Amino acid sequence: MIPLRDVIPSRTFPALVITLIGLNAFAFLFELTLSDRQLAVFLRAYGLVPAMFSFEAVFTSMFLHGGWMHFLGNMLFLWIFGDNIEDRLGHGRFVTFYLLCGSVAALAHVISEPGSLIPTIGASGAVAGVMGAYFVLYPHSRILTLLPLFIFWPVVELPAVLFLGLWFLLQLFNGVGTMLMAAQGAPAGGIAFWAHVAGFLAGVVLVYAFRRPERARVEWWDDSGPRSYRA
Repeated sequence: MIPLRDVIPSRTFPALVITLIGLNAFAFLFELTLSDRQLAVFLRAYGLVPAMFSFEAVFTSMFLHGGWMHFLGNMLFLWIFGDNIEDRLGHGRFVTFYLLCGSVAALAHVISEPGSLIPTIGASGAVAGVMGAYFVLYPHSRILTLLPLFIFWPVVELPAVLFLGLWFLLQLFNGVGTMLMAAQGAPAGGIAFWAHVAGFLAGVVLVYAFRRPERARVEWWDDSGPRSYRA
């Protein structure tokens, strides 16, 4: 499922979301200038290597990506869901929330694969936290979604609670599957599913401490006219 937009307008300018996207873009473009050997050294130095854990790498790894699809996918999800969360939390609280969710996700991955020497990179854990917060704050929202189904690519409008709930269950299912395969001696996959799960759950929990009650009223338009509710 590829989200295209949601239906809730942001009441404030998403300065921190745009800044985070810009920082990720700068880091990714820098990666593209490196040779394969230089990139491997760079990712080992600034990616999160569970067997050589460092707190600095927890944060630097959030701004690195492994390819165009990895980068564009994370930034798309951050753009669609992040503006409303920044609006509801406030700019300062949002960036703290984002980094905390990313840190929880990174630590969950380290716990799941403590001996791994493979650098872990990407904003997925932090973005998953933003999605978890959206799941709590805007369950009645709707997500315009592209469904790539072989030769047919329909665009449908899905309830946010369904879109995000399915996404979370998919990460959980794949995380359990990866764990079972590892127990049988199969090689680990290339996606840190437990980081996604932990990041999402961190967002679900932490948003209660970071949200601003005075911004609870949500308004948007649909075919029947203006609608509102208290998130």
